Amino acid sequence: MPEIKLTPEEIRYISLFQDVTKAVVRDCIIDNENNRIIFLVEGKDMGMAIGKGGVNVKKLRKIIGKDIEIVAYSDNLEELVKNLMSPARVKSIKIINSNSRKSVYITVDPQDKGLAIGKNGRNVVRAKLILKRYMDIDNVVIV
Repeated sequence: MPEIKLTPEEIRYISLFQDVTKAVVRDCIIDNENNRIIFLVEGKDMGMAIGKGGVNVKKLRKIIGKDIEIVAYSDNLEELVKNLMSPARVKSIKIINSNSRKSVYITVDPQDKGLAIGKNGRNVVRAKLILKRYMDIDNVVIV
């Protein structure tokens, strides 16, 4: 796994998130382009992180003033991709290496394609940010 250096701002967000949710945060990515903060938490802490009826997400959104997205982290590429695409149903995941670039092709249920891509492609952007950071994948393609 690559070494990840957090900025002071990311460290502050992690601290705030952990204070509010009591969930353990593995990583925090600030995506200013999409006005959101993405938190990666351990899978077992997802319920605690979101809170009953999304109460923690709402509280954090209000405090920070940005969208809050929470993804269950996994060291396993397939698990991580499924978590990133959720609630879209992932049928298969294929990694293609070409010219020292790694691409992941994610096949989802045809009905879930829009869900997987997200509004203006924001879920693909989130997947790219996280998969580049952890798995050194350069490109994400939804098929």
